[in-house]
Amino acid sequence: MGPVEVVAAGGTVPLGGVKPKMLLAALLLEQGHVVPTHRLIDIIWPDDPPDTAKAAIQTYVKTLRQALARAGMPEVIVTRAPGYLAQVPAGALDVDVFERHVADARQAATPEQTSGLLEAALALWRGPALAGLGDSPLAGEVARLEQLRLTATEDRVTADLALGRHGRLVAELASLVGRHPDNERLRGQYMTALYRLGRQSDALASFQEGRRILAEDLGVDPGPELTALHHAILRGDPALLTPLSGETVRVAVPTQLPLLPADFTGRSAESSTLVAALTTGSAPMVQIVTGRAGTGKSALAVHVAHQVASAFPDGQLYAELRGMSDAPADTGEVLGRFLRALGVDPAELPAATAERAELYRGLMAGRRVLVVLDDAAGESQVRPLLPGGSGGGVLITSRNRLGGLSGVSRADLDVLEPAEAIELLARIVGAERTAAEEPVAREIVDLCGRLPLAIRIAGARLATRQRWPLRLLADRLADERRRLDELAIADLEVRAGFALSYRGLDDDERRALRRLGHLGAPEFSPWIVSWLCDIDGKLAEDTLERLVDAQVVDFSRVDDLGTLRYRIHDLVRIYGRECAEAEEPPEQLTAAVGRVLGGWLALADQVAADVPTDEIGWMHPALAAVTIPEELTAQVLAASHDWFEIEQPTLVVGLERAAVLGLHDTVCQFASARLGSSFLGVNRLESRERINTAALAAARRAGDRHGEATMLVELGNLRYLQDRFPEARQLLGDALGAFRELGGARGQAVALAGLGATCREAGRLLEALHFLDQADVLLTDLGDDLGVAYLRRLSASVRLELGDYPAAWTGLEESVAGYRRLGSRRGEGVALRTMSLFHRATGEYDAAIETAEAARAIFAQLGDRLLEAYAIRACAKARLRLGQTRQALAPLEDVLSTCQAMRDQWGLGLALRTLGELHLADGRLTDAAACLTSAMEVWASMEAPLWQARTEHTLALLHEASGDAETAAAVRARALQVFRDHGAREYGELSGNAAAF
Repeated sequence: MGPVEVVAAGGTVPLGGVKPKMLLAALLLEQGHVVPTHRLIDIIWPDDPPDTAKAAIQTYVKTLRQALARAGMPEVIVTRAPGYLAQVPAGALDVDVFERHVADARQAATPEQTSGLLEAALALWRGPALAGLGDSPLAGEVARLEQLRLTATEDRVTADLALGRHGRLVAELASLVGRHPDNERLRGQYMTALYRLGRQSDALASFQEGRRILAEDLGVDPGPELTALHHAILRGDPALLTPLSGETVRVAVPTQLPLLPADFTGRSAESSTLVAALTTGSAPMVQIVTGRAGTGKSALAVHVAHQVASAFPDGQLYAELRGMSDAPADTGEVLGRFLRALGVDPAELPAATAERAELYRGLMAGRRVLVVLDDAAGESQVRPLLPGGSGGGVLITSRNRLGGLSGVSRADLDVLEPAEAIELLARIVGAERTAAEEPVAREIVDLCGRLPLAIRIAGARLATRQRWPLRLLADRLADERRRLDELAIADLEVRAGFALSYRGLDDDERRALRRLGHLGAPEFSPWIVSWLCDIDGKLAEDTLERLVDAQVVDFSRVDDLGTLRYRIHDLVRIYGRECAEAEEPPEQLTAAVGRVLGGWLALADQVAADVPTDEIGWMHPALAAVTIPEELTAQVLAASHDWFEIEQPTLVVGLERAAVLGLHDTVCQFASARLGSSFLGVNRLESRERINTAALAAARRAGDRHGEATMLVELGNLRYLQDRFPEARQLLGDALGAFRELGGARGQAVALAGLGATCREAGRLLEALHFLDQADVLLTDLGDDLGVAYLRRLSASVRLELGDYPAAWTGLEESVAGYRRLGSRRGEGVALRTMSLFHRATGEYDAAIETAEAARAIFAQLGDRLLEAYAIRACAKARLRLGQTRQALAPLEDVLSTCQAMRDQWGLGLALRTLGELHLADGRLTDAAACLTSAMEVWASMEAPLWQARTEHTLALLHEASGDAETAAAVRARALQVFRDHGAREYGELSGNAAAF
């Protein structure tokens, strides 16, 4: 009674292929009787059995016995000459249970008992009898079982009609008559149910259809019972209206719900909420399900409607309102269909919509009817269809939020959860197939944006292409240019759903959607739309809110600065981009993206002017002016670090898009903006990598040698921040050569400064000074005081490493004075931290602590966590020299956490080395060894030999403390050689104050 299955302990027992299942079915149908082997061969190979058929039968029996034994059923198949027999406990076969229920039903005392027993019997069926076995000599048994099923169904319908359940039978009988058009008993039952619901014309039409089919297919007329029923309906025999209860049926009970979606998946929370709201009676009678195209609003509504149908015994009305189509359903026509379903004679229908609505509300008053209105256009279409009074329920789906309706509850559908999305794909494609390529399956649902319609289409494509690996479809979907083309099959198409929504927008909304799609930003504020569409911020916000109401754009959040943030689904974004490229000239689209970049760059310039950085900057030509509202400027300047953090994902995508569009000047200008590492530096390396790589590629495509050289410098500086010093030297050297060819003094100075910093970290101190001194001369000639202040501090730090204390102090004083004169708080902080290092190197520990604290306060005010950590580490190191290990431990551990969180390897190495020194000073040798060893690994990964040597010097002290003087001497000698090779101050100081560093 369905596919051949064995169920044990709550699970299905694997039986193998079709032939073992056919063998088992043949034995079970003859349970308790021997089935000869030759009969089994005829069943399994009816046409041309192989020579090995008997051996194959034995193999199948063995396999089945093993499978059944594992499931706790070892004695089902027994060998008895000349074949086999099946012995199973009573009630173990569903066919036995079915036949017993049918027999009991025929002996039942009341129609209720008959209906209940037959309902239980029919519930055992899981599909066509012996499904999945194909054509076989068992076909006769299949026909017998199917006839039993049909007879049981007819008998159950007879009992239900006697109980007055005609309202719930109509839809089932319509389906049964469709499958068995020449079955006169079913047709008579259908005609009776229709007549009792007040649908006399439909009942008579069904008789005429049956008479035609019988004549055409069998050459006979309807039998006497069906003919007598026809005559009774014609004369309006009142006996037809009297079920067992004796009550006359006067009001029709409509059952208009569509079929339940076969593969409905997920939405458990939404389903539970809606079911509770529609059945408890405490919630508003109108429930609205909203969401963008493809989110499965209709499927959810039908699913919920079927779940709650029993709570609405007076019927269920359904209308497809076609709200987003070019021809929405006319409200008056829908009311006419509803009224006819409620039993109103078509001849008595009012002509005016208002009068129909009044009659509709009167008929619905006090009745428990569920009304499902699918795809509503707006409030005016829906209001006349809402029943008056209480007792009923209304379930509406719409892409609009229908904010004008009061006293309603709304459920907004978003995309599926990841697990639900995979489950939906598996239900369509097959669980085994998706499990075999689970990572690819997850990739597919992600590329579908977890949109139910898109997943359904992708699944249907795979289901109709069984030999396709999932990877093939995933690769096709990965190409955004063809993704919407791939998400189409038969009459299902993601693009078509979006097109309906798009046509419902006004011109401003369509323009905003197009340009947002063209920009490709994952999240955005109204200011982005303001620049894209060249409109003011208030109008941009209003436009976005209307797009939210239309379920085209989603409200995302209010960010930490109080700005509204929005997002757009990936597939909607791709559709918007398609519309942009089809409807707008390329120059307009490029100009729109250019305004966004211009806005960002103008804000960056404002930040640089308000909070001068400590680095060398570029001189760029002025771009076309972009208006920045005062409130936005004030907001950014009040929390510039936070603003860049929030805007970063959109900024990166926008710059990459602009680079592709040929706006290389603006992209290069932003990528090299004088913002300092606090905005696009060490704590945002991935973003800076993407921006600089895109800008470099754009400059090369445009043949812009200056832009290319500028981006080589920026990439070199990025590699420096990433502690990839050899790559940094290579890139900066290439840039220096390019600028020397181009004759750009500033470009040369920036490249030279980068080379100097890189050489310093790599311990190539004299080479670092060589580059830095050249850069100093160039920037002094250019009158770049900020750049000179930066170089004086950097050069002073190198001279400090070399032990040239007088020159180092002079450079630091000049740097601090320059930064203070120019108002660069960040520069002042960096220079003060370097002064702290100077004081510590010269044994002035109190001064070292004081200047480090001053630097820390500046970085805290600027919101620069990383440099604040560096200043804290400098202070803790000075306290360590004073023996204040207890005060230094907790701050150092915080510094270590910060550097780990921000993935700053250099700071991590410094913090580990200092912690190692602290643990050594306190006698915790094991902890010291762990920290120092980890620091050595960090320095080795960055090719920083000078810092390796400094850490080795501390390790030598550790070995001495551990009593290993020999190892200590060897390690110290190795470190000393490195100090000597690099000209480091430690070489001279080791014979004196070894703790100075």
